[in-house]
Amino acid sequence: MTVLVVSGTDTEIGKTVVTAAVAAAAAAAGRTVAVLKPAQTGLAPGEEGDVAAAARLAGGVTAVELARFPEPLAPATAARRAGMAPVAPADVAEAARRLAADHDLVLVEGAGGLLVRFDEEGGTLADAARLLAASVLVVVRAGLGTLNTTALTAEALRARGVTAPGAVVGSWPATPDLAERCNLADLPAVAGLPLLGAVPHGAGALAPADFRAQSPGWLAPALGGRWDAAAFTARFAPQPCPSPLVRTA
Repeated sequence: MTVLVVSGTDTEIGKTVVTAAVAAAAAAAGRTVAVLKPAQTGLAPGEEGDVAAAARLAGGVTAVELARFPEPLAPATAARRAGMAPVAPADVAEAARRLAADHDLVLVEGAGGLLVRFDEEGGTLADAARLLAASVLVVVRAGLGTLNTTALTAEALRARGVTAPGAVVGSWPATPDLAERCNLADLPAVAGLPLLGAVPHGAGALAPADFRAQSPGWLAPALGGRWDAAAFTARFAPQPCPSPLVRTA
C-alpha cells in the first residue's frame, strides 16, 4: 500500500488514534510516512488538529492539513457557513499523490463517516479513495449498534468498488460489556471484513514514546503490528448460549 484511507463508521470513534498507530508501526519498520487530513472542522486557528495529534503520537511523520473550518459540522456545511472554499475529492487525491511521490505510505484520515459530504457536489471520502484506487481501513465502535453501522459502511464500499483490508476497533474498553464482547465474533461475519486490531480506550492520552512502543500490539500483521485477532477474540468473546428453543434433559 502506498495510500491508505482511514474512515470511521461515525464521528469521535478513534480514527486519529488508529491513524497514529498505523503511522507509528510503519515508521518503526523504516518506512517514510505522511498523514493527510483533508478537512478539519470545529477548531480555531492554532488549536491542535487531528493530523497534528497523529504526528505527535507517531513521531517522525509528515503532517498535512488541507483546510480548517471553525464550526463542528460536516466539511461541506462548515465550508459554506464560513464562506470558504470546500475541499473536493479531486483536491484530496491530488494532495495524496504529491505526498506519495516522496513517502512510502500516505494515510488519509477522513472526517466523520465514509459518506460525509466534502463539497456541494456531494463528493465524499469514498470518492477520493476511488480516484486514488486506494483501500479504506474502517474504524469501528466496540459496542451496541456497531454491527449495523459497520455493515452499512462495508456495503457502501463494495457498491463503489472500493476495497477494504479490514476493520479496527477504535476504542476497546478496559472492562468490555456483553455486547462489546459478542461483537468481536459478530463483526467479521456481519460486515465481511476481518478484524485488524483493537486500540485500548485512552491510548491517545499516552506519552508519545509509550504510544509508539505499544502500538504494534494493537494492530494485526497486515498493518505492521503483532495483534492476533483469533487470540483476542478467544480471550474476550463469550461462549454461545444454548438456544431457548432447545430442550435439555
